[in-house]
Amino acid sequence: MKMGFRWYGEGNDSVTLNHIKQIPGVETIVWALHDMQAGVEWPMDRILEVKRHADQYGFTIDVVESVNVHEDIKLGLTTRDQYIENYKKTIEKLAKVGVKVICYNFMPVFDWIRTDLYKAHEDGSTALFYETAKVNDIDPMELVNKIAGNPDFTMPGWEPERLENITNLFEAYKNVTEEDLFNNLQYFLKAIIPVAEEHDIKMAIHPDDPPWPVFGLPRIVTNQENIRRILKLVDSPYNGVTLCSGALGSSRSNDVAAMVREFAERIPFAHVRNVKIYDNGDFIETSHRTEDGTVDIVGIMKAYHDSGFNGYIRPDHGRHIWDEQCRPGYGLYDRALGIMYLLGTWDAFNR
Repeated sequence: MKMGFRWYGEGNDSVTLNHIKQIPGVETIVWALHDMQAGVEWPMDRILEVKRHADQYGFTIDVVESVNVHEDIKLGLTTRDQYIENYKKTIEKLAKVGVKVICYNFMPVFDWIRTDLYKAHEDGSTALFYETAKVNDIDPMELVNKIAGNPDFTMPGWEPERLENITNLFEAYKNVTEEDLFNNLQYFLKAIIPVAEEHDIKMAIHPDDPPWPVFGLPRIVTNQENIRRILKLVDSPYNGVTLCSGALGSSRSNDVAAMVREFAERIPFAHVRNVKIYDNGDFIETSHRTEDGTVDIVGIMKAYHDSGFNGYIRPDHGRHIWDEQCRPGYGLYDRALGIMYLLGTWDAFNR
């Protein structure tokens, strides 16, 4: 198991590489060029700039999260081929600096959905929160304005350029079914997996967050059966999954540890975090500790250990604690605590 930490880049993150260096066990930076619009070819000079920063602190840059997939690819439009070609060229460039895994998602329009970025816990910390009734009743544009209007940090998955055309995107997806999404994902994978194989980079699709349809938009990376199907769309070890315990674990019907055991050889990258699910389906993100949420983090880590997992892993969203001012979900303190919890369980299993 190789521990990573997501970093948003020099000047774009409240957490510095010097901070991350002081967290025991972190080997790699999980990064991206977050200002690059979906569908463009990443410039080599920008990629090398990230590598220079990481090299100064002895980190690898083995995992990219994410190289975003253009909506035309998800929609299956005739224009998708030009964006797929750009994606292939980006894969080739990333291989030159030693990247081993590319995380991506196939969620229409939005990457992730929450209704409150700073919901208070009883202990005074705050965290990302999903209120079912509000999502069911709210106009999507209200949520767009609330999250995109966050004044302190850009929010990946909610970039302004992505949201400029949101009304037209909803119209474009009006008749797109889950089966259409599966077909369009297969088209994409058939095009890029041979390039990934050639350059020894594993593609790892991230589950939908939350793992059910939202605002009438279809979602397919939602459960064990669908992930099994996705891995068979192109049956290659380079077609993998970023198994996220928090995204999948926000549905009580998902047994994440069972997914680890079944898909272990196809999980090059893992996110581990906890959520507490309420009786009405609402959920809030908690500390990584098993007892603080609904997801059995210890059981999941045991499944990884029993499977001989040697891929990359990172703590996912943390709470906002000790008055830290940070990008929602991505502060230093709680994610560092999460790393120590995950490493502690791993060390115990080794004993």
